[in-house]
Amino acid sequence: MAQQRNMDKNKTPMPVQDPDVRNKNFDEVALGYTYEMAVNEARRCLGCKNKPCVGKCPVRIDIPAFIAKIAEEDIEGAYEILSKSTSLPAVCGRVCPQESQCESMCVRGKMGEPVAIGRLERFVADYHREHSTSLPTPPAQNGHKVAVIGAGPSGLTAAGDLAKLGYKVTIFEALHLAGGVLIYGIPEFRLPKVIVEKEIENLKAIGVDIETNMVIGKVLTIDELFEMGYEAIFIGSGAGLPRFMNIPGESLKGVYSANEFLTRINLMKAYKPDSKTPIQHAKKVAVVGGGNVAMDAARSAKRLGAEEVYIVYRRGMDELPARKEEVEHAEEEGIIFKTLNNPVEILGNEDGMVSGMKCVEMELGEPDESGRRRPVVKENSEFVLDVDSVIMSIGTSPNPLIRSTTPGLDANKWGCLITKDESGLTTRDGVYAGGDAVTGAATVILAMGAGKDAAKAIDQQIMGTKAE
Repeated sequence: MAQQRNMDKNKTPMPVQDPDVRNKNFDEVALGYTYEMAVNEARRCLGCKNKPCVGKCPVRIDIPAFIAKIAEEDIEGAYEILSKSTSLPAVCGRVCPQESQCESMCVRGKMGEPVAIGRLERFVADYHREHSTSLPTPPAQNGHKVAVIGAGPSGLTAAGDLAKLGYKVTIFEALHLAGGVLIYGIPEFRLPKVIVEKEIENLKAIGVDIETNMVIGKVLTIDELFEMGYEAIFIGSGAGLPRFMNIPGESLKGVYSANEFLTRINLMKAYKPDSKTPIQHAKKVAVVGGGNVAMDAARSAKRLGAEEVYIVYRRGMDELPARKEEVEHAEEEGIIFKTLNNPVEILGNEDGMVSGMKCVEMELGEPDESGRRRPVVKENSEFVLDVDSVIMSIGTSPNPLIRSTTPGLDANKWGCLITKDESGLTTRDGVYAGGDAVTGAATVILAMGAGKDAAKAIDQQIMGTKAE
């Protein structure tokens, strides 16, 4: 059937909740494409033969192929193509920074907006979940066992790829629910937990076992896992150790790491009145940092009832590391950006509660070693920001527990595991690692790409094959 190409220069708009409504609830902000919208957007794709978009996808999805299936109105066919490359399509479609990856290479973007690849991936995954009643079929077992530490994006991806190859895979997860940052970090309004649960259910259906409340390094060690018959181990334990600025007042009541703040809200449902792990419902909140996690924390604080929420960031708006879409959503929801400012002290009252935050104004000087202009303090610019809670979102590092209990497993000065090459092989034979445990805090899709690469290398190691 001949198709009418859609030559509109702009993406099909994504329906979203009204900002003044959504900043008071935890329901998903973006509502997703309708069937008609998805088909219309898919027909903007030119189906480039050299597929420049695929080269920028860390999990190497055949993007033109799955979009062509949508354009043909074969949604299940599109899902089959996605499933060959990713175990978490509904997640990727929501939280991947497509604008700096696949969509940045889209030819349509040269004369307008690129094809909405992420929105289409989300549509296909959601359509499949809502219309398919069958679970994937487990493959034939090959008789080999692999252990995966951590049920976050990298661990789930490695486990899924290995299970599809016939390995008996067991994931050991420290928390009581699988999902890692997808469950405890990313808020419900960006990634509904039912989506993550369904993706994990699909992995279990193909034979992946998940053991929760298993703190590797305490309950079991790497050496003990090898003794149990696992022939290779993948470490995808993330980077959940929060960093602080080491300024006066960080021990006051009302100061949180973004990690703790979001974990309480997302994993422990602290926003519910009957929560067993309540969290302060502050009126004036400062979030220190400018990344995606800072946006998540600020927008969550707003939804908990804060009247004023500030993003305090030492560089300017143009230097914010958060996704453009997340910044725009935060602005729409009333988050106040105090860029070119930096805290120097958190003030407290006689009850030990936060009563304000002393800041200094900054200006951008000469570029530093990263190429970004270094922020420097303006003279005589000190002021006090009136807040009653502070959330520190300046990065995280890997927990040292696994490396401290595993002889021969080396890490760099930031605590990140050292790998020999892109396969993820560490300094310990048979032990691979990927995701935030290696890179420090990064994106979900990069962690998934690392899990995928490690799964391929583990298969080659066990089966004695060489890379193609």
